[in-house]
Amino acid sequence: MLNTYFRVIVGTMVLLSVVLAVYVNINWLWFTVFIGVNIIQSAFTKWCLLETILKKFGIKN
Repeated sequence: MLNTYFRVIVGTMVLLSVVLAVYVNINWLWFTVFIGVNIIQSAFTKWCLLETILKKFGIKN
């Protein structure tokens, strides 16, 4: 369940940042870069802030 919430939230944030980059300002792509870097970082450290937040909201693995 945690994995499903994680994928939906991250996918939504990426799509939102791309839409904002197209219609508002190209600098919104930096948000997409931040998301990508955070996912890569979590692969190496086995820690993700979003996962921690979801667990505090009571979402279980």
